[in-house]
Amino acid sequence: MSVRVEIGKARLDPGRVLSSLACPADGAVNLFLGVVRDHHQSRRVLRLEYHAYGAMAKQKMQQIADEVTERFGATSVVLLHRLGTLEIGDVSVLVAVATAHRAESFTACRHAIERIKSEVPIWKKEHFEDGVAWVEGCRPGAPDPSPI
Repeated sequence: MSVRVEIGKARLDPGRVLSSLACPADGAVNLFLGVVRDHHQSRRVLRLEYHAYGAMAKQKMQQIADEVTERFGATSVVLLHRLGTLEIGDVSVLVAVATAHRAESFTACRHAIERIKSEVPIWKKEHFEDGVAWVEGCRPGAPDPSPI
């Protein structure tokens, strides 16, 4: 079993992450990439800034990774989130989960990203053509996204 959790300014490399997950016992690997898009509602986005409460964010992501391992039988979990200024098309968050079977892998990956979005203290500031706006980050007490 392997777990990797990182929060930082380095670019996220999905190919490198996928190649690190190779395990003969796994029948499924799910990869989710959150990518900076060029719009939000009807406004044109120029770039995003991500900020975090560092130590707490990493601790919470580690708890999520450990839970995914225990709850869904994941043999590998990778949770990565970028901070700083990101341009359109940049990968902002990466979740990779390897399990023996596809159903668990899909569910575990979805569970992890929903928990990250709802519980990890990471916030984003959207830069538009006509101004800037902070986007609400984690919301304590959000419902479990994938009950079993």
